Amino acid sequence: MVNYPNGKKYTSTKILTEAGGRGMELEKEINLTNTFYLSNDIAVIHKKPTPVTIVNVDYPKRSAAKITEAYFKLPSTTDYNGIYRGKYIDFEAKECQSKTSFPLKSIHEHQLRHLEQVMRHGAAAFLIIRFCYYEETYLVDAGKILSFTREEERKSIPYGWFKTNGILIPGSYVKPVDYLKIVDKLYFSE
Repeated sequence: MVNYPNGKKYTSTKILTEAGGRGMELEKEINLTNTFYLSNDIAVIHKKPTPVTIVNVDYPKRSAAKITEAYFKLPSTTDYNGIYRGKYIDFEAKECQSKTSFPLKSIHEHQLRHLEQVMRHGAAAFLIIRFCYYEETYLVDAGKILSFTREEERKSIPYGWFKTNGILIPGSYVKPVDYLKIVDKLYFSE
């Protein structure tokens, strides 16, 4: 997480109570980081739009159209994709409110299948998981998550597993989730 210039840790007092708001803070920070990467010609990575079918639109006035009914067309794959140093990057980002574990129901089977497919073709495929309670964000290679889900008969991944198998992502004001430092270590080390 980001600290104040004097070194004190920033603590958010805002708690998200609606399910629709979960994960939005992490996504906002990743989007800010991706904007920095793009602006500085470091990488081109974008949030993928969720495919929806619009069924009904209310037009109270021409300049203020409002979608009143829409449905997901098909299951989305992962949150982000792009290119960095000539390598395709694909990842999912999730926030977790639990102190003890990350619920596997947060990652859908079709997302795991997608990550497995892009890995087979040489992509850097990973998950970014934030434990909100600890204000810690980890990058975990998709292969490790896939192995865990296939070898363990659990409904969640313990927090300690992330401390051992994930890499804590550094952050700053300009790059709150500077995940490319980890990507360099995992996918470009000699």
